[in-house]
Amino acid sequence: MTTDTAAQAAYVVAALLFILSLAGLSQHKTSRSGVVWGIAGMVVALAATVGLASRSITASGLVLIVVATALGAGIGLWRARVVEMTGMPELIAIMHSLVGLAAAFVGWNGYLDVDADLSGSLLGIHHAEVFIGVFIGAVTFTGSVVAYLKLSARINSRPLTLPGKHVLNIGALVAFVGLTAAFVVRPSMGLLIAVTVIALALGAHLVASIGGGDMPVVVSMLNSYSGWAAAASGFLLANNLLIVTGALVGSSGAYLSYIMCKAMNRSFISVIAGGFGTPAASADDDEQGEHREINAEETAELLGNATSVIITPGYGMAVAQAQYPVAELARKLRDRGVEVRFGIHPVAGRLPGHMNVLLAEANVPYDIVLEMDEINDDFAATSVVLVIGANDTVNPAATDNPTSPIAGMPVLHVWEAANVIVFKRSMAAGYAGVQNPLFFRENTQMLFGDARQRVEDILRGLDSLDAPVPEMAGTSR
Repeated sequence: MTTDTAAQAAYVVAALLFILSLAGLSQHKTSRSGVVWGIAGMVVALAATVGLASRSITASGLVLIVVATALGAGIGLWRARVVEMTGMPELIAIMHSLVGLAAAFVGWNGYLDVDADLSGSLLGIHHAEVFIGVFIGAVTFTGSVVAYLKLSARINSRPLTLPGKHVLNIGALVAFVGLTAAFVVRPSMGLLIAVTVIALALGAHLVASIGGGDMPVVVSMLNSYSGWAAAASGFLLANNLLIVTGALVGSSGAYLSYIMCKAMNRSFISVIAGGFGTPAASADDDEQGEHREINAEETAELLGNATSVIITPGYGMAVAQAQYPVAELARKLRDRGVEVRFGIHPVAGRLPGHMNVLLAEANVPYDIVLEMDEINDDFAATSVVLVIGANDTVNPAATDNPTSPIAGMPVLHVWEAANVIVFKRSMAAGYAGVQNPLFFRENTQMLFGDARQRVEDILRGLDSLDAPVPEMAGTSR
């Protein structure tokens, strides 16, 4: 078997492993095996690529490949070990930016080093691949960098609303099409520099125009962009595995974005256009009434007398690392005969599936973790709802206020329950910058402080409810 044949066979095996990985990651119970399949596929792919490259490069070049692979693996393992779950969204965003940057570099290399055997229509196709690859890669790079800056709170999460922003986006796309045609006819470095600059600006503007509340969809969409960037690199490098895996990532990311857009009542086309984060009208971020407060002991008593409890977690739970005491709270309540379930909004947190991963990490049973559509009709018959660190995903303004920036977004109807306890550090607006009228409803009480500490206080309160009352000294028997 020749080296080429062996490498192509290994690529087929790697592609199948990646498909198995996606299938495994589609369900909680098989997600761990899905990760293992993905790792195995990447090991096979890297080994085949290094083996294929070793035929035509010098020994020093092979050493550089090994060093680069070891260095990248070391950095990846280090970041995976030290990153907190709260930092996972921005880590993924910055990793997407590296994929885009690599695609742009591959495109530039394709322009500077053209195969001498290419001529005629094949040469024109090559030039088109170069131009499109650079464009997609540069858009992904700067878009992901801006997403990272927003997710890590290094820049304001509010949407950027430049005058005529849609005209700017459309103009950039029209310029890209025109420049592509010109580059295919007569390639030049000036045209490639021009499209690189346009793509860098477009990527930054697209994501900057999207509000913080919609960032989970942005992360998903950038994942799709990074896949298409990898596929474009595959065409330039004549690497079938890059084409297949890039298409897998691109299509699955696009489909996930479509599902999330449906869940948020957003237009998929508007996501791609980068304009769906713009507020429909100005919103009043001031407090809209007087709120009521409750302490941990009173909350414990309320929960101890409840028949059914729904917990709706959000990003605040991740920040406080409260998933473990929350899981213990759910266990204790179930031991007392209370029906406990979790309601998960599709975009809770800053990443698709963020809350599901946190709860699985804390060993919360899968069968009591329900999606929004599965649980929304049950709030009206629920004794107590605990809103732990969630804000925009439980905001009734989405259904009641047509002028709200989140108007039309499906949310968890927690306000329909008999009692709502909201865990928050303060009365500040959520990540989308929108005040939540839920906080001022008659059946809502605020439990202020660190979510982990408050849940631990509630656990102690539940224990005290079960503790026997000591007899007073001197009581006759």
